[in-house]
Amino acid sequence: MPKKKLLVFPFNGNGIEALDCISFDAYELVGFVDDDPLKKSDQYDIYTREILQKHKEIYVLAVPGSPTSFRRREEIISSLGINSSRFITAIHPHACIGRNVQIGTNCLIMAGAVLTSNARIGNHVCVLPNSVIHHDAVVGDYTLIGSNVAVAGGTIIGSSCYIGSGTNIINGISIGDASLIGLGSNILKNVTGDSKMVGNPARNLNAHFSKEVL
Repeated sequence: MPKKKLLVFPFNGNGIEALDCISFDAYELVGFVDDDPLKKSDQYDIYTREILQKHKEIYVLAVPGSPTSFRRREEIISSLGINSSRFITAIHPHACIGRNVQIGTNCLIMAGAVLTSNARIGNHVCVLPNSVIHHDAVVGDYTLIGSNVAVAGGTIIGSSCYIGSGTNIINGISIGDASLIGLGSNILKNVTGDSKMVGNPARNLNAHFSKEVL
C-alpha cells in the first residue's frame, strides 16, 4: 500500500518534534508549510500555503502555537482552509494511552505522555513529553499542554488554553477557555476564562491587574 504524503505546519519547535511521533511506515514527509519566507532548512523543504490548495491529496499535521499566540490557534489552523479529513493525529510510540481514551483529530501526543482511563482529548491539541492526563480528565479543542504537566482526574480544561511545563492541576476542577497557566504553577481551584495564572498556589495576574486599574 503506498504511503500517504504529509505536510507539517509550521516549521517550528513543535513541528520538528512531531517528526518523532509520525509513523513513516504510513506517511511520506513532503516537508513543512510556513508563512515566514525567511525560514530556511538544510534538511527539509519549506513551502508556502499554496501547496495545500494545489495538492489536496496531501495530509496535514498543524501544530502552531506558543505562550504568545495560543489564543489564536483556532484562527490560524482554520485559515489553512483545508477539509478536516486531511488532518492526521500523531502519537509517539512511547506514549501510553489507557482504556477508553478519546483523542480528536490533528492532535500531537509526544514521547512519555500518559493518558489514563476515560481521558478525553479534543481536536487540535498538543501534549508535550512526559505529561500525565489522568482518568476522566477533559482537554478542550486547540489547547496546548506543556511538558511534565500533571492533570489530575476529573479536571476539565477549556479550549484554546496554554498549560505551561511543570504545572500541577488538582483533581475535579475546571479551567476556563483561553487561559494561560505559567510554568511550574500549582492550580488548586477553579480558573475562570481568559486568566493568567502563575505561582504556588497560583494566582490570577489578570485579576490583580484589573484591581490596580480600578
